Amino acid sequence: MLLFSPIALPSWLSLEVCYIVLSAVVAILIWYEGQALKKTGGKLPPSKLFHFSSLLDTVWFFISLLVLYTVNLSSLGHAVPVAYTIYTIFGWIYGTKLLKKKGLPDSPSDLVIPEKYIAYSQSFALIFFSLCLLVLTAPWLLPVATTS
Repeated sequence: MLLFSPIALPSWLSLEVCYIVLSAVVAILIWYEGQALKKTGGKLPPSKLFHFSSLLDTVWFFISLLVLYTVNLSSLGHAVPVAYTIYTIFGWIYGTKLLKKKGLPDSPSDLVIPEKYIAYSQSFALIFFSLCLLVLTAPWLLPVATTS
């Protein structure tokens, strides 16, 4: 006798949809991080949500790479992990460049995130969230041409 029966998932709920929905959540968290940094003048806020969000942003880079190479994505769906990967890599380069201009702090508590980097992240968050929505709604917005 089976104690648990498999849950029947709707046909539209695929790994791609799950990844893109979670990517939209990550975009919202990136926006939140920027707002939190603005409130503290670029200093790292002591908020647990901020720290969790920052950790998730980093982990999401590796998840995006994994999804890119292991999940069967639609043509438009490929744009989501590619965009996140590019954002992360260029963010590391841009952030390092901005911090070198100001000088590296002696301790993490002295770190001040430059306003330009916050603007970069929040701009990406808006565009990335919009991309996720586009990919999720594309099946209904972009009807597939039928052939007879």
